[in-house]
Amino acid sequence: MPESWVLNASPIIVLARVGYSHWFHQLAEQVIVPQAVATEIQAGPVDDPAHQIINSGDLQVEGSPPPPAELLAWDLGMGETAVLSFVLANPEMTAILDDAAARRCARSFSLNIKGTLAIVILAKQQELISSAAEVLMSLRQSGFYLDNQIIKDALEQTVGETWPLQQ
Repeated sequence: MPESWVLNASPIIVLARVGYSHWFHQLAEQVIVPQAVATEIQAGPVDDPAHQIINSGDLQVEGSPPPPAELLAWDLGMGETAVLSFVLANPEMTAILDDAAARRCARSFSLNIKGTLAIVILAKQQELISSAAEVLMSLRQSGFYLDNQIIKDALEQTVGETWPLQQ
């Protein structure tokens, strides 16, 4: 079943840094970036790869519906709130975000969610890469952090790879 994704800033930023932002279109049929997320990325350095991707028009930027009071009560960032507002209004879509509080919020609304780790795993499963661990190591070296145990478990359970780093 084809997926439709609503992207938050973190997955765009970290995957663009290591040259894999093209995966969004390879792994999902529809990809949307809420305007609040685009604005957040555009506030960063002009030479940042994520900034360049947003400005290139490669990703579809759209406004988000107004967030319901129940979502605003979570006091998330503007980007996370916009992503979740969009998915609340379009529950067949998947929120792509890494922020722990935003993920908890999404789960409380029973929304579909994935993060950067899941995208890397999907890329491996779709044979876009030979090693998910190598890509995750590149992400780690570019400043992306995710708990070693979470990475280790995901790699072993989904693609049969090992994670070389320990806690």
